[in-house]
Amino acid sequence: MAITVRAAAVGDETRCMALIETLTGAAATRDWRATYTRLLGGERGAVLVAEDAGTILGVVTVSYNLAIRYGGEYCQLEELIVDRAARGKNVGGLLMEAAVNAARTRGCTEMGLYLLESTEGNRPFYAKYGFVGVGSEMRQSLRPGD
Repeated sequence: MAITVRAAAVGDETRCMALIETLTGAAATRDWRATYTRLLGGERGAVLVAEDAGTILGVVTVSYNLAIRYGGEYCQLEELIVDRAARGKNVGGLLMEAAVNAARTRGCTEMGLYLLESTEGNRPFYAKYGFVGVGSEMRQSLRPGD
């Protein structure tokens, strides 16, 4: 197995959406697809895929945000999913390393992620890549009707 990590392309959309659907349990929407396309542009984020022999095994997405306290951009890990059949083959680790390196190369001064109750068990994985706990998150939905 010769796994490589690269920037996602337009033609990778269907596979990336399928992987993210397994993460969320929801079906891809038009808004998801539009966001994917925007991320491919690189201005606000990135999509990276891990593949072996042309088969995409995993995907990671990040967003780049501005904050005065960081003196510029910081990176937020948004989604990381590895196909069930490829787990245990360091696909997630390769994607994490590539995402961290991309953020560092871009000049981000920090990278963060949120753990949900359903992903709390992934804390040791992220700790291997230098992430430490720093508090808790609060959110407010801005969608009409919520």
